[in-house]
Amino acid sequence: MAAAAARKIRPEPEQHRDPLIGGMTFLEHLEELRKRIIRAMVALLAGAAVAFFFIERIFNFIFEPTRRSLPPESRLIFTQPGEPFALYINIALMTGAVIAAPAICYQIWRFIAPGLYAREKRFAIPFVLLTTCGTVAGAAFSHYIVFPYMIAFFGTFSNPNLLFMPRVEDVFDLYLKMLGGMVAVFQMPTFAFFLAKLRIVTAGWLWRNLRYAVLIIFIAAAVLTPSTDPWNLLVFAAPMIALYLLSIGIAWLAAPRRVS
Repeated sequence: MAAAAARKIRPEPEQHRDPLIGGMTFLEHLEELRKRIIRAMVALLAGAAVAFFFIERIFNFIFEPTRRSLPPESRLIFTQPGEPFALYINIALMTGAVIAAPAICYQIWRFIAPGLYAREKRFAIPFVLLTTCGTVAGAAFSHYIVFPYMIAFFGTFSNPNLLFMPRVEDVFDLYLKMLGGMVAVFQMPTFAFFLAKLRIVTAGWLWRNLRYAVLIIFIAAAVLTPSTDPWNLLVFAAPMIALYLLSIGIAWLAAPRRVS
């Protein structure tokens, strides 16, 4: 009886605690993930709702560089009855993601923050700022430079037997893929900042490997460039090289300093 009573009053050991996720159980971690996803989706839908009020202006803004790049006799077309409405929804969601980018990045940070040390949690503002700036800069570079060059190149195949009249949905799909790729490329300084803070890379290491980085950048630019014109290749490669050099500077500034 005494042994049974002792077992009853003895506190049960805490189960499934993982110090790597801030002392949260696995289910608590999933609940936190669910909460952050819901808040990010709310921010996205709110941004999309705002964008839908200006959908015509946004549509014209997105496709104006494309229309200018098309041959004079070409035009955008659609072949399905519901295609324009679906396109408007997709444009609103894309614009909403850009509008809500700071809030979404903040929710990502709040999800990973419990697993960080107190000194590492001070990186919240740089994280949101760098990712937001990279998103906006990458989207602008794709919109004003990369995508118009690609459409203009494809339009050069028009001839008396072939008339370039692309479907608006296909054009937007290509636009979205290029936009996502450039946004990812423009996150290079963000990665450099955090890798330097975590002592994974240093500015010196990035500088010593500059020649290899330039080679990889020109190979990537050659793949992305729709023509063999050296000027077009330079247009694609130069911003990437500039981002790499900027990343070296950011890694130098972000590197932890030794206290003498």
